[in-house]
Amino acid sequence: MSRALRILLTAIPLLGGVMSLSAAENAPLVRGTAITDPDLLRKLDRSDALSISRLLQPERNANAPLTNDVLFASLPQLEDILPAIDAEFDRYVARHKRAWPSETIGVGEGFDVQLFDRASLNSANTRFVLAGIVNRMDRAYVSEESCGEIRLIYRLARFDTSDTATRLPMTFNLVMKARDARQTDANGKPVTCAEVARRWLDNGDWQALIGSRSAPYDAMIDRIETNIQISIAPKSALHDFRSDYLLKVFKYDAATKTFVESTLENQIDRDRILADEALRRDFKAWLLTPANFRAFDRGTVLIPEKYLAKAAVAPTPAGLDASTLQPEFGMMQGDGKGEPVFTDEDVVGALNHAAARGITMENIRSVAGFQRRLNDVTCAGCHQTRGIGGFHFPGVDWLTENASNSTIVPASPHFFGDQPRRRDILTAFAAGKRPDFSRGFASRPQTRGSRELAGTEYQDGWGAHCSLQNAGSGTADKSFTSWTCAKGLTCQAAAASSRIGMCFIKTR
Repeated sequence: MSRALRILLTAIPLLGGVMSLSAAENAPLVRGTAITDPDLLRKLDRSDALSISRLLQPERNANAPLTNDVLFASLPQLEDILPAIDAEFDRYVARHKRAWPSETIGVGEGFDVQLFDRASLNSANTRFVLAGIVNRMDRAYVSEESCGEIRLIYRLARFDTSDTATRLPMTFNLVMKARDARQTDANGKPVTCAEVARRWLDNGDWQALIGSRSAPYDAMIDRIETNIQISIAPKSALHDFRSDYLLKVFKYDAATKTFVESTLENQIDRDRILADEALRRDFKAWLLTPANFRAFDRGTVLIPEKYLAKAAVAPTPAGLDASTLQPEFGMMQGDGKGEPVFTDEDVVGALNHAAARGITMENIRSVAGFQRRLNDVTCAGCHQTRGIGGFHFPGVDWLTENASNSTIVPASPHFFGDQPRRRDILTAFAAGKRPDFSRGFASRPQTRGSRELAGTEYQDGWGAHCSLQNAGSGTADKSFTSWTCAKGLTCQAAAASSRIGMCFIKTR
């Protein structure tokens, strides 16, 4: 058993009381699916049990997490990450200068567009702190053998000499497999997906997170995901307020023991596809194949890497109207001026073909539904949907108390609205049943028959997304007819031409 696993297993009884208290005090929506208790996260971070450095280098002899000036320099696994991020920054700045040559761009308030200060990634005053742990066994359809994922989410923070800290706009997610196929329990028996799920539903068991005594450590690591608020641009004569977020993924290569720059899952490389007629034709044929089209409708599609990008910039706010800010813009008929990848006739034909084969569509029932799924299936499109800026989980802020600029909640409405679906999947796993991995649109939670979200902002309460057609605005679109508002609320337009509005209190 590795030194890191021994440390973590030792931490279980010490933190058991805190875990029980956390389960009682946490919002019901995250019970069994996420760890957001600030006291527990503070203890884990300060004990170094779940620091990035300890997890990636278990043999390291230290009693505190590493600051960034040491972290990237001392861990060879991370050596490719900063150069890849630097290259994306350089490309971003070059693109911006071409698009808006009259605007200045750089680090500091003196520039029209203010960049994230990359110096903080090599500073002795910054480090990544544990801001949350999220169970993603709902992603077991990607790799059933690993039972999905567990995500350890770290937030960049700057510490000053008075021992106060300021959170910076970057998250660093270490994604672990929920189990290794060779994993065994204390009795030497294989650990099943059902057992992992039961441990989480029983208020969390750290063995479900860290693996087991027999699993090789490297086998549990999958990838690192980074999300950086790359720039902020106040409203100007050229554009509205913008805040851009850079998304990157680095897969773990067990052979070289390094994290290698990778494509983002389902992040369609729009510009490259639109510029290549053969690639455009191939992508359309692939996606509209009945089996792939069904997975696309369910939200479980896995688009081949040849169509994907290695980076994404998610601008916020993007709004509900179709625009160049959205990842799919230009791929649908009516978007932009070029030749689209998909025409209305293509989509209608695919829907009719699916119906003829007996495939029931759960979400995509119209051209508008297809377009919305094409956008929210991407990393950038999902991050633009009901996020807190460009984050869905900026993390629990346990560093300071009563800070004026502190994040009040750890996650976005999208995150909280998806928890009943994720818990439903855990429950199915725990019972030894085959889970239903499907998901609805990112804008509207999939209820799974539960009334847990009814009347809340996540489903049909104030601020929820709703169908304007239900309010009498034009012909109802079949993809969105279920998007209604709770009693006493009305659906009002939130954009000029979108079919989607927001639920508000009725006014005379």
